[in-house]
Amino acid sequence: MSPHPLRLALLAALLPAAVQAQDTRPATSLDNVIVTGTRVSDRTVAESQSPIDIITSEALQATGTTELATALARALPSLNFPRPALTDGTSAIRPAQLRGLAPDQVLVLVNGKRRHASSLLNLNGTIGRGSAPVDLNTIPLAAIERVEVLRDGASAQYGSDAIAGVVNVVLKGAPGTGSVSVRHGRYSAGDGAQTQLAGDAGLALGGDRGFLHLSAQLDQQDRTNRARPFAGTPAATQPALGQKAFVIGDPEVDAGAAAFNAGFDIGDALALYAFGSISNRDITSFAFFRAPRNPTQNIPSIYPDGFLPEINNVSRDRAIVAGLKGGLGEAWSWDLGFNHGYNHLEFFTRNTLNASIGADSPTAFYDGALETTQNIANFDLSRQLDWGLAYPAALAVGVELRNEKWNQSPGEYGSYAQPDLSRPGGAQGFGGFAPEVSGAYSRDSHAVYASLEADVSEQFSAGIAGRYEDYDDFGSQASGKLSARYAFTDAVALRGTVSSGFRAPSLAQQYFQTVSTVFLAGIPDPFEIRTFPASSAVAQAFGAEPLQPEESLSYSLGLVLQPADRLYVTVDAYHIEVDDRIALSSNLTGNAVRALLESRGIFGVNGGRYFTNAIDTRTQGVDVVANYGLDLGGGSLDLTAGWNYTDTEITRIAPNPEELESAGLDLERIDRTEIGRIEDGFPNTKLLLSGTWSLASWNFSLTGTRYGSVTTRQANPVNDQTYGAKWLLDAAASWKADRWTLTLGADNVLNEYPDENIFANSTNGQFPYSNLSPFGFNGAFVYGRVAYAW
Repeated sequence: MSPHPLRLALLAALLPAAVQAQDTRPATSLDNVIVTGTRVSDRTVAESQSPIDIITSEALQATGTTELATALARALPSLNFPRPALTDGTSAIRPAQLRGLAPDQVLVLVNGKRRHASSLLNLNGTIGRGSAPVDLNTIPLAAIERVEVLRDGASAQYGSDAIAGVVNVVLKGAPGTGSVSVRHGRYSAGDGAQTQLAGDAGLALGGDRGFLHLSAQLDQQDRTNRARPFAGTPAATQPALGQKAFVIGDPEVDAGAAAFNAGFDIGDALALYAFGSISNRDITSFAFFRAPRNPTQNIPSIYPDGFLPEINNVSRDRAIVAGLKGGLGEAWSWDLGFNHGYNHLEFFTRNTLNASIGADSPTAFYDGALETTQNIANFDLSRQLDWGLAYPAALAVGVELRNEKWNQSPGEYGSYAQPDLSRPGGAQGFGGFAPEVSGAYSRDSHAVYASLEADVSEQFSAGIAGRYEDYDDFGSQASGKLSARYAFTDAVALRGTVSSGFRAPSLAQQYFQTVSTVFLAGIPDPFEIRTFPASSAVAQAFGAEPLQPEESLSYSLGLVLQPADRLYVTVDAYHIEVDDRIALSSNLTGNAVRALLESRGIFGVNGGRYFTNAIDTRTQGVDVVANYGLDLGGGSLDLTAGWNYTDTEITRIAPNPEELESAGLDLERIDRTEIGRIEDGFPNTKLLLSGTWSLASWNFSLTGTRYGSVTTRQANPVNDQTYGAKWLLDAAASWKADRWTLTLGADNVLNEYPDENIFANSTNGQFPYSNLSPFGFNGAFVYGRVAYAW
């Protein structure tokens, strides 16, 4: 029977992370053993206490995409991955969110070990504004055996960040297996061509003592463009009437990635494990058009027809984990591991100029770089305790030492210089990082944790977990979790959890500074807005306060049902409260803001913003997933339905600082635009219906996805807009001959687009679609794939 596109499982959610690299096989039913979040060696998904989705390698490939984040969004009702454009670095490295929470409130693991975050901070009007999450697309699809997505708070198990849940990527590890494939496709509009060459191979080491699995892939993607001609009032700062001046869509990407997963038994009670990945991506997106007669942004002698700056990001991502595991006598098992992760992101602006330099300005600049480094050492102990219960209890304890570094490196002089204070300095499109805003920052933390899980009887299981962490910049924090499951019969079980959690402000949120070009709805000209650290004197002049960790309290209650043979249904309700949530303030603009900035020696900037703990939020929702398999026409038909409902509400907004209501300022730290982005900027419902019919030589799959509506709130309520729900249909057919598989597929077969922006929200008719669209705005995509497996 072929694997389902979406597999529901339940997670034993109370134990610390230290899942070792191992030989795993695709999860295909609730009888599969899971590894995420538990030290019980034979715990199955049907016996666990919290909800988890299992997405197999085959299901990821069946989504028709080359990106892990896109594949997960197409397979999971609770995961949202928009495709924003014209958002600086976020156009290249896009964030994903789980259950409507912030992207950096999701913890990502690889083989159970914490994955390092991206160095990029998302800033400009997108979902996840202000977050610095993990870049899921640095992990090659060719390396993945399956992905386990825990939909429950897990800070007590894994530490900071696991408020919304955990994504655990399990790498391929089987020796003697492998595959090679080539894939090509393009959009029905004729652009956005994509080509991928991928392969993996597993080798046995020392007979049956170990394994080494290698994976690699190369990707090339052309840009898409859905911009429209200028239809506004002619002006010096605008394109000509009827001119299509912008490029809005997916960026151009050239990428390569590789991964390995290895294990070796040194002796009967000692084993070595190691795994890692490397990813290089060269990504080119676009900034806002600079009109030829713009008096502050263009030099006509350089660009007589105006210019469209290109933003080039070069991402280099590295990760390696290595360790030893073994036994102490007959009772204890131990794991000692070291985890190193690194992300380096360079910025270049091309087809641009520095207006402040004048006619001698270069037209290309190196703007600087952002860099994140993570080093973690873990030591874990676990054992079984025979207390005369239905099964032995599982005890686990551990300690973790973590060092984090974040660097902001300056660009070349011309990328940030402002010799003429009457004109904006820096590269137009994306200004470089100046030495005075650059720096290197680090922090250390340590944690101790423990958990206990037991099957008290044949019907009842329960667990408890606790974790204590201490940061050298924010002090200490404790979190805990309780969970339980009771099986009334073999067909009906009830499960529930209560957990507390926290997330410390990232180093990027504490120290990042830059100037961004931002269009605000209803205003034809862009703003140059600078992000200031909350600890800076300028931010404090706008009412900023020192950042604190955000804290969470989560509840979940679920039903696990098996009303008929091969039919599985789960229903899980959740309630998540986040206090002192970290958010990026509204864009603070106006003449008084400009005057305040100029009084502090900052010219050419007419807006500012900073990070704040000014809000509390409450997120509530329900996940429903059903799987059914039956025999049909000499083959098997696997059906899956998944539905998510999520509602997020801001329950507290701290009083507006006095500084924003004096000295000529009349501004809101958290305005209605930001409130709307947090509460209504993602679809509160998402429905997946899929079926796979597998025959001896053929596979046919059909998936329908309904994305609920999203709403954007503008500074002027008259321009508020709700974008209606949309259905997307994906289809694929595969023919198998011996070890060969040929696939022809189409995503968004019906060529569905989101509702168009009203004119007031379209930047004079040029931006037809909203960046909040949960499925992008590229239209239908057709692809073919040829694969050979052994």
